[in-house]
Amino acid sequence: MREVSMLIENICCFFGHRKINETEKLKVKLYKTIESLIVSERVDTFLFGSKSRFNDLCLEIVSKLKEKYPNIKRIYVRAEFPVISDNYKDYLLESYEDTYYPERIIGSGRAAYVERNFEMINQSRFCVVYYDESYAPITRKSGTKIALDYATKHKKEIFILD
Repeated sequence: MREVSMLIENICCFFGHRKINETEKLKVKLYKTIESLIVSERVDTFLFGSKSRFNDLCLEIVSKLKEKYPNIKRIYVRAEFPVISDNYKDYLLESYEDTYYPERIIGSGRAAYVERNFEMINQSRFCVVYYDESYAPITRKSGTKIALDYATKHKKEIFILD
Protein backbone atom coordinates (compact mmCIF):
# COMPACT_ATOMS: atom_id res chain seq x y z
CA MET A 1 0.00 0.00 0.00
CA ARG A 2 1.19 3.48 -0.77
CA GLU A 3 0.43 6.43 1.48
CA VAL A 4 0.46 9.92 0.04
CA SER A 5 3.14 12.13 1.59
CA MET A 6 1.95 15.69 2.21
CA LEU A 7 2.64 18.73 4.39
CA ILE A 8 -0.15 18.93 6.96
CA GLU A 9 -0.13 22.73 7.14
CA ASN A 10 -1.31 22.99 3.52
CA ILE A 11 -4.10 20.41 3.74
CA CYS A 12 -7.83 20.60 4.35
CA CYS A 13 -10.32 17.76 4.62
CA PHE A 14 -14.09 17.71 4.37
CA PHE A 15 -16.69 15.63 6.18
CA GLY A 16 -20.36 15.98 6.95
CA HIS A 17 -23.77 14.36 6.99
CA ARG A 18 -24.90 12.26 4.06
CA LYS A 19 -27.89 14.55 3.54
CA ILE A 20 -27.63 18.32 3.80
CA ASN A 21 -29.91 21.32 3.56
CA GLU A 22 -28.35 22.54 0.32
CA THR A 23 -29.09 26.25 0.05
CA GLU A 24 -27.54 29.02 -1.98
CA LYS A 25 -26.36 30.54 1.33
CA LEU A 26 -24.50 27.31 2.18
CA LYS A 27 -22.89 27.17 -1.28
CA VAL A 28 -21.70 30.79 -1.04
CA LYS A 29 -20.37 30.33 2.50
CA LEU A 30 -18.58 27.13 1.49
CA TYR A 31 -17.07 28.75 -1.61
CA LYS A 32 -15.81 31.73 0.42
CA THR A 33 -14.42 29.47 3.17
CA ILE A 34 -12.50 27.29 0.71
CA GLU A 35 -11.19 30.23 -1.30
CA SER A 36 -10.04 31.94 1.90
CA LEU A 37 -8.13 28.79 2.87
CA ILE A 38 -6.42 28.79 -0.55
CA VAL A 39 -5.54 32.49 -0.51
CA SER A 40 -4.95 33.27 3.17
CA GLU A 41 -3.69 29.94 4.51
CA ARG A 42 -1.99 28.64 1.35
CA VAL A 43 -3.97 25.41 1.38
CA ASP A 44 -3.17 23.53 -1.81
CA THR A 45 -4.42 20.01 -1.07
CA PHE A 46 -7.97 18.93 -0.32
CA LEU A 47 -8.89 15.47 0.96
CA PHE A 48 -12.27 13.99 0.12
CA GLY A 49 -14.16 10.99 1.35
CA SER A 50 -17.43 9.73 -0.06
CA LYS A 51 -20.99 8.80 0.81
CA SER A 52 -22.27 12.30 1.52
CA ARG A 53 -23.85 15.10 -0.44
CA PHE A 54 -21.59 17.49 1.49
CA ASN A 55 -18.49 15.80 0.06
CA ASP A 56 -19.99 16.00 -3.43
CA LEU A 57 -20.73 19.70 -3.00
CA CYS A 58 -17.21 20.37 -1.70
CA LEU A 59 -15.73 18.55 -4.69
CA GLU A 60 -17.85 20.65 -7.06
CA ILE A 61 -16.69 23.88 -5.42
CA VAL A 62 -13.01 22.91 -5.19
CA SER A 63 -13.14 21.81 -8.85
CA LYS A 64 -14.59 25.19 -9.79
CA LEU A 65 -11.88 26.96 -7.75
CA LYS A 66 -9.23 24.81 -9.47
CA GLU A 67 -9.99 26.76 -12.66
CA LYS A 68 -8.84 29.91 -10.83
CA TYR A 69 -6.10 28.21 -8.74
CA PRO A 70 -4.74 25.39 -10.94
CA ASN A 71 -2.08 24.38 -8.40
CA ILE A 72 -4.61 22.92 -5.94
CA LYS A 73 -4.91 19.14 -5.67
CA ARG A 74 -7.97 17.01 -4.98
CA ILE A 75 -7.26 13.65 -3.36
CA TYR A 76 -9.87 10.94 -2.87
CA VAL A 77 -9.22 8.90 0.28
CA ARG A 78 -10.94 5.57 -0.26
CA ALA A 79 -12.72 3.69 2.52
CA GLU A 80 -13.34 0.71 0.25
CA PHE A 81 -11.26 -1.24 -2.24
CA PRO A 82 -7.63 -1.35 -1.08
CA VAL A 83 -6.68 -2.44 -4.60
CA ILE A 84 -8.46 -0.93 -7.58
CA SER A 85 -8.37 -1.67 -11.29
CA ASP A 86 -6.68 0.69 -13.71
CA ASN A 87 -10.11 1.46 -15.19
CA TYR A 88 -11.53 2.50 -11.82
CA LYS A 89 -8.41 4.53 -11.02
CA ASP A 90 -8.66 6.29 -14.40
CA TYR A 91 -12.31 7.03 -13.62
CA LEU A 92 -11.40 8.54 -10.23
CA LEU A 93 -8.57 10.58 -11.75
CA GLU A 94 -11.10 12.35 -13.97
CA SER A 95 -12.20 14.21 -10.81
CA TYR A 96 -9.16 13.93 -8.52
CA GLU A 97 -5.40 14.33 -8.90
CA ASP A 98 -4.75 11.25 -6.75
CA THR A 99 -6.41 8.54 -4.67
CA TYR A 100 -5.22 6.21 -1.97
CA TYR A 101 -6.45 3.66 0.54
CA PRO A 102 -5.02 4.16 4.05
CA GLU A 103 -3.41 1.08 5.60
CA ARG A 104 -5.09 1.85 8.94
CA ILE A 105 -8.44 0.92 7.38
CA ILE A 106 -7.47 -2.66 6.56
CA GLY A 107 -9.56 -5.00 8.70
CA SER A 108 -11.70 -2.24 10.21
CA GLY A 109 -14.95 -3.63 8.78
CA ARG A 110 -17.98 -1.44 9.48
CA ALA A 111 -15.71 1.20 11.03
CA ALA A 112 -13.94 1.77 7.68
CA TYR A 113 -15.57 5.16 7.11
CA VAL A 114 -14.80 6.33 10.65
CA GLU A 115 -11.16 5.22 10.25
CA ARG A 116 -10.96 6.89 6.84
CA ASN A 117 -12.22 10.14 8.36
CA PHE A 118 -9.62 9.86 11.14
CA GLU A 119 -6.94 9.42 8.46
CA MET A 120 -8.08 12.55 6.63
CA ILE A 121 -8.18 14.53 9.88
CA ASN A 122 -4.70 13.32 10.88
CA GLN A 123 -3.33 14.46 7.51
CA SER A 124 -4.99 17.90 7.70
CA ARG A 125 -4.55 21.20 9.46
CA PHE A 126 -8.04 22.36 8.53
CA CYS A 127 -11.41 20.59 8.56
CA VAL A 128 -14.48 21.98 6.83
CA VAL A 129 -17.49 20.26 8.34
CA TYR A 130 -21.23 20.17 7.74
CA TYR A 131 -22.77 19.37 11.11
CA ASP A 132 -26.38 19.73 12.17
CA GLU A 133 -27.03 18.57 15.73
CA SER A 134 -30.69 17.88 14.95
CA TYR A 135 -29.65 15.44 12.20
CA ALA A 136 -27.78 13.11 14.57
CA PRO A 137 -29.28 9.70 15.35
CA ILE A 138 -30.80 9.31 18.81
CA THR A 139 -29.34 5.90 19.70
CA ARG A 140 -25.70 6.51 18.76
CA LYS A 141 -23.24 9.17 17.65
CA SER A 142 -23.28 9.94 13.96
CA GLY A 143 -20.11 9.39 11.96
CA THR A 144 -19.91 13.14 11.50
CA LYS A 145 -20.10 13.75 15.26
CA ILE A 146 -17.41 11.11 15.89
CA ALA A 147 -15.14 12.78 13.31
CA LEU A 148 -15.87 16.26 14.68
CA ASP A 149 -15.02 15.17 18.23
CA TYR A 150 -11.81 13.56 16.95
CA ALA A 151 -10.79 16.71 15.03
CA THR A 152 -11.51 18.86 18.09
CA LYS A 153 -9.48 16.55 20.34
CA HIS A 154 -6.56 16.75 17.89
CA LYS A 155 -6.75 20.55 17.82
CA LYS A 156 -7.52 20.95 14.12
CA GLU A 157 -8.75 24.27 12.79
CA ILE A 158 -12.43 23.55 12.17
CA PHE A 159 -14.99 25.44 10.10
CA ILE A 160 -18.51 24.22 10.89
CA LEU A 161 -21.20 24.92 8.33
CA ASP A 162 -24.87 24.07 8.69
